[in-house]
Amino acid sequence: MKRIYSRAGQAVLLGLIGTALGWSPGCGRQSASAASTQIAAPVKLAEPRHPLTGEVVKIDPARRTLLVAHDKIEGFMPAMTMEFTVPKADLAILQPGQRIRAELVEGKGGEWRLEKIWPDDRQTNQLIDAATKALAQDTAMRGREVYREIGETAPDFTLLDQEGRTVALSRFRGKQVVLNFIFTRCPIATMCPAATERMIALQKAAREAGLAGLELVSISLDPEYDTPGVLKDYAGVRGIDTANFTFLTGPDAAVRQLLAQLGVIREFEGGTIKHSLATLLIDAQGKIIHREDGSVWKPEEFIRRMKKI
Repeated sequence: MKRIYSRAGQAVLLGLIGTALGWSPGCGRQSASAASTQIAAPVKLAEPRHPLTGEVVKIDPARRTLLVAHDKIEGFMPAMTMEFTVPKADLAILQPGQRIRAELVEGKGGEWRLEKIWPDDRQTNQLIDAATKALAQDTAMRGREVYREIGETAPDFTLLDQEGRTVALSRFRGKQVVLNFIFTRCPIATMCPAATERMIALQKAAREAGLAGLELVSISLDPEYDTPGVLKDYAGVRGIDTANFTFLTGPDAAVRQLLAQLGVIREFEGGTIKHSLATLLIDAQGKIIHREDGSVWKPEEFIRRMKKI
């Protein structure tokens, strides 16, 4: 169902979002079930896991292994060079000489594998950290006016795409952007899967209508799990053309600020996630010009609006 927010009507929504950001706005709290909700089943991590940092030495796609010169793992293992099994999608975006951080998993039968693999080079970290701090400062300065209305400029950010590259919203300036939030482990067909299918349909409809300069952007609500490699696999399994469809992830601190500023509810309850859905149209100058809540919006409506710009 389409919902239009006004500043006067933001008290309840800000109460929910404010709690996640540590605010105390002094207003009532509403369950996320008042909007569209999504519950993900908790994931049990029974296998021993250890944080690992190191440098990629060699990639073997055929054996799906990664040779890594890793740093000392405190209380567990000295620094050494080891071979690990790695998800296929991660192999496709890693390069020899690249610094990474990951989780070392002690699998059954003596298998050693890496999961939750992230770029860990200094330049990437500095760009992401600086952008996250700037976004958090902007959220704090906006205070109770944090929610960005239609007609306002979308908040800038820098996150990582499905190839592990840094991407800022400003990169899309001069193009029309349709942006939403999803997460890859979503099990309910009418929620994130439906939202992604709408984006795919919009991509196709825009091409058929001869609309150039469209960028589709989906930001993960679950950055703890949705690494660049996981997002690459998500797009690949669905046959998504990523020429103008970008999946983004990054620090949860950055995602929290974006959710607050774009009026999307996300709540963690143990191993579950509850959230609302929203899809925004941002024009070539970076202004929010249209918003659809839920996952039943029609691509034709976005096409109609984009043709008028």
